[in-house]
Amino acid sequence: MEALPVIVDCDPGHDDALALLLAAGDPRLRLLGVTTVAGNQTLDKTTRNARRMLALAGVAGIPVAAGCDRPLVGDLIVAGDIHGESGLDGPDLDVPLAGMPRVADVHAVELMRDLVAGSPDPVTLIALGPLTNVALLLRTHPDVSSRLRRIVFMGGSTERGNTTPYGEFNIVTDPEAADVVLRSGLPITMIGLNVTHQALATPGIIAEFQGMGTRLGAVCAELMTFFAGAYRRNFGFPDPPVHDPVAIAAVLDPPIVRTAAVPVAVELTGTHTRGATVVDLHRRTATAPNADVAVALDVDAFWRLLMTAVRKLGAAAG
Repeated sequence: MEALPVIVDCDPGHDDALALLLAAGDPRLRLLGVTTVAGNQTLDKTTRNARRMLALAGVAGIPVAAGCDRPLVGDLIVAGDIHGESGLDGPDLDVPLAGMPRVADVHAVELMRDLVAGSPDPVTLIALGPLTNVALLLRTHPDVSSRLRRIVFMGGSTERGNTTPYGEFNIVTDPEAADVVLRSGLPITMIGLNVTHQALATPGIIAEFQGMGTRLGAVCAELMTFFAGAYRRNFGFPDPPVHDPVAIAAVLDPPIVRTAAVPVAVELTGTHTRGATVVDLHRRTATAPNADVAVALDVDAFWRLLMTAVRKLGAAAG
C-alpha cells in the first residue's frame, strides 16, 4: 500500500512537536511538507520549533515554510502560559542552525499550493494550529480543492473549551478562518478537546519516553514534564492532554478515532461564545453534516502508534 501524502500545518507547541514525530516516523504517511502559523507562539518561534524537531528526529528533505503571523481578524494572542517563552520550553533544544531544515523562500500558502498541485495523488492537509493558513489557501487558490483528499484539523470541542468556557484555543485564535474551512464543502474531520483530553501523558507515558534510551526519547519526556507542570498550574489537570498527535493518528489509522458526521458551525459574534464550535450531535437543526467530528478514542492504540514512531526515529537519529 502506497504511503498517504500529507502536509502538516502547525504551531509548535509541545503537542505539535509529538505530532510532527508521529507524522514523520510512520511509513504509512508521506510527509510532503511542514508549514507553520502563529498560534502557540509567534511565527518566528513556531517555525524555529518545527525545524528543531525535524532536525532532532533526523528528518531531512522535508520543505518547511512560514505562513501567517496573525489571524485573519484581530490581534494574535499566544499561549505562553502553556508552552513557555520559546513555545517548547523544558528540554535543551540547542540544535545547530546548519542541522535544521531550511525555511523555504515562499509563503506557507504558496508551498501548500505547489505541493498539492505537484502530487500525483490527492493530499490530506492536517492542521494543528489556528486555521489561518488553510483558510487563506482555500480563498486564494480555490483550484486546490479538487486535489485535497481531506482536511483534518485539531480544534474545537463538542463540550467545554480551554481558552474561553466554550472556545478551544485554535478556533478562538482565528474564528473567521475556521468558519471559512468549515463552509468550504470539502471533506473535513474535526478532532476536538472532547477526545484529545483522553490522550493523557501520564507519569507512565513520560517514563516510557525516558526509557527509550535515545536523545529523542529524553526530549519527549522533558517536553511532557514541562507540559504537565503547565497544565497543573493553569487547569488543575494531574496529567496533560497531547491534543495534536490525535489528529495525525486519525489519518494514520482511522479506527483509532471514532467520528460522527454532523453539522458544525463557528460562533463569530457571541459576547461569551466567540470561537465556540457549535456541534449538532443530536441533529436538532435541519442543517446537513459538514464534518466528521471525533467522539471516541482508542487510547491504548493511540499511544502504541506514537511510541512506535518515536522509538523508530530515535534509534535512527542516534
